[in-house]
Amino acid sequence: MSSSPPAARPQSSGSESDEPEQAYERSIVIPNRLITIGDTFEKKEHSWFVTSQIPTDLSIQVQDVIFNVHKYPLVSKCGYIGRLELQPSISNFGYDLKLENFPGGSETFEIILKFCYGLPIDFNPNNIAPLRCASEFLDMSEEYEDGNLISKTEAFLTLVILSSWKETIAVLKSCENLSPWAENLQVIRRCCESIAWKASRENSTTGEVVNEEGWWFDDVATLRIDHFMRIITTIKAKGTKPEIVGKCIVHYAKKWLPGMDVELEGLRGYGYGKHELQFSILTGGKEEGGVRQKEQRAIIENLVNLLPPQHEGVSCKFFLQMLKMAMVYSASPALISELEKRVGMILEEANVNDLLIPNYKNEDHGKLANSPEHHTMHNIDVVQRIMDYFMMHEQQQQQKQQKIGKTNVSKILDNYLAEVARDPNLSITKFQVLAESLPENARTCHDGLYRAIDTYLKSHPSLSEHERRRLCKLMNCEKLSLDACTHAAQNDRLPLRTVVQVLFSEQVKMRTAMQEKDPASRGNNSEQDETQSPTTSVEIKNLRTELENVKTRMAELQTDYSELQREYEKLGNKHKIVSGWSLGWRKIKNSFHTKADAEETGNQQKRSNSASHRSTFRRRLSLP
Repeated sequence: MSSSPPAARPQSSGSESDEPEQAYERSIVIPNRLITIGDTFEKKEHSWFVTSQIPTDLSIQVQDVIFNVHKYPLVSKCGYIGRLELQPSISNFGYDLKLENFPGGSETFEIILKFCYGLPIDFNPNNIAPLRCASEFLDMSEEYEDGNLISKTEAFLTLVILSSWKETIAVLKSCENLSPWAENLQVIRRCCESIAWKASRENSTTGEVVNEEGWWFDDVATLRIDHFMRIITTIKAKGTKPEIVGKCIVHYAKKWLPGMDVELEGLRGYGYGKHELQFSILTGGKEEGGVRQKEQRAIIENLVNLLPPQHEGVSCKFFLQMLKMAMVYSASPALISELEKRVGMILEEANVNDLLIPNYKNEDHGKLANSPEHHTMHNIDVVQRIMDYFMMHEQQQQQKQQKIGKTNVSKILDNYLAEVARDPNLSITKFQVLAESLPENARTCHDGLYRAIDTYLKSHPSLSEHERRRLCKLMNCEKLSLDACTHAAQNDRLPLRTVVQVLFSEQVKMRTAMQEKDPASRGNNSEQDETQSPTTSVEIKNLRTELENVKTRMAELQTDYSELQREYEKLGNKHKIVSGWSLGWRKIKNSFHTKADAEETGNQQKRSNSASHRSTFRRRLSLP
């Protein structure tokens, strides 16, 4: 036999033979008092037997367990069994009855039998919900006997269980296998509301919990996701602070989503130079046919829907962790897009390591394309979309704290670019597009961008001269610090045109620095300063003379560079190009050093390579 929740209770059909009917009549006249005296339950393999003075006349199967009992004690208290037209037993034992989908299973039915036989039973948080549902299934109401099981379980649930925090948690956990009965009987709703009410109070008065913020996180984190959602939804409706709600969600996620706290520190030590550039993640449950993966995906989607809309609800780090998990478990594109938007809104709070999202290989959609573009270590596209959402959010804020946000994000982006630049499969186009995600005015200093570009050049030595120029156009040499200019002026990986621009930029910075030390720039106090500091005035005059010499040499170097460019354009093949560059560079080197050596000592030998030339030129630019 099968049964449904109270809204729809089916009836069974069948016929009874004369002999079983006579056995039923005999059991009715026996006083219940005589049946209960001396009754005990004995288990033999998968069957239970009631030993008493009267032979049993009813066989009931619940799950894989058979109970051989008397019909009368059950009929007197269970309206459901009394309404059935029982099937005669094929073994002439009496009647056979099979209870399908019985709430709580055979263990709960055993307790029901003890209650029907008048034996003592013990209510506790683990069995009260199954007993409440089973008593409803069997229709054990007051109509059949005063103090029947429905009223007893309901009273215990309301008066005892719901007044206790820990016992309410235990009952709610026991409801996980009682659908839809526990839901229809409002057991789940009442437990969730009781938990939410206790958790949302400022102070606990039950004496069972610690009176501090977050004392309830561990307990609610043990619940199934649908029950957790109902509690959090109720707590939010009661006006609990979004940061408290957010902390609880984070606590739950860390318990149910293994691998959330795994952090990647760039590409150091991840085996670049090999062909296997894909990350793999150990996700449990594959041996179960993907059931666990579906559960994890459901947890992720539900938790994201629970997140408070306020910025202070959860950190940017947590959003990025959830984004990684959503990608690992193949969450819906809409959910991934929502997480990317949320990250973009608070991107200035992000950490570079959190943005290093692996380019997970999704087995559900087959292998990735064979092109190197699809084998990058990190998912650049996700960060690109996050940057786009950030810019959209900045525009919507109508310039509110726009400079501060973009300045912080520019540092984050440049550090991110420096990390992913080591990927040999990262195309120059993707690098360039991502670097240009922020407008020119977003970066007050281009040192970070220069570091990222230099890292990319170092990791991609086969770039053509045209590609190197294209990459270096991303940075503004005027926004490089003096230390960055010093490094760039001696960097053989940079195109010569970029080096010249860096040198000119450095010259301007030196001139500015000297002007700041020049007393003449201080207005009416210049004469007094020179009188008080004659040594400083001499130094300034020497610096001015040196600056004019540098300016003259820079003009000569630019002329030689222009001639070199014209020679370069005339060469028609790669071999000639290389030879032309060597010849032209020697021309610049010889021209510059002839003038420099004649002015300094007149006896120094000419340098023979471009690195030495740049180093010498740097020394001539240095302040005394």
